[in-house]
Amino acid sequence: MLLLAAFIVAAAILGTLMLKKYLERRQAVPRPVHTQPAGKVSVSLFFASPDNGGLVRESREIEACNADLSRCVQATLEELANGPMGDLVPTIPANSTFRSATIQGDTVVVDLDKGLVNSLPKGSSAEMTAVYSMVNTITYNFPTVKRVKFLLEGHAITTLGGHLDLEKPLEPDFRMESPQG
Repeated sequence: MLLLAAFIVAAAILGTLMLKKYLERRQAVPRPVHTQPAGKVSVSLFFASPDNGGLVRESREIEACNADLSRCVQATLEELANGPMGDLVPTIPANSTFRSATIQGDTVVVDLDKGLVNSLPKGSSAEMTAVYSMVNTITYNFPTVKRVKFLLEGHAITTLGGHLDLEKPLEPDFRMESPQG
């Protein structure tokens, strides 16, 4: 009988320890997930040639943005606004802000801030260069995008400076690319 009582006490202690360990494992605090940095990706930005001979590509690395195409487009445009690294000429003012870039089928809708329009140099050449540097940069780097539509602070826009019709989405014009580069 003493042996049976010792066995029951040992079984109860062992069972209690196992139950405690089981509950601790089920209630374990989840560890934070450590994500690897996504890295960098190379993009081609279209800037103006110093001799006004068209647009010239400049490669740049930006943070990879994975599957979020809108975020990738916006990051690429922000890099375009940072200006060229070499002898090329900026096509959009350094204070340019892109409120958003949204995907609608094969078209990207870019919502510009008034600062870009107000700071853009006057004239048809400046307007055409600015618009097509953005359009060509987007469509070249993101092949699923075929056209770019522009908004100004959330509203439809007919032109940036009175010279280029922006009522409809624009397709790229790689004929503006200078043979130098």
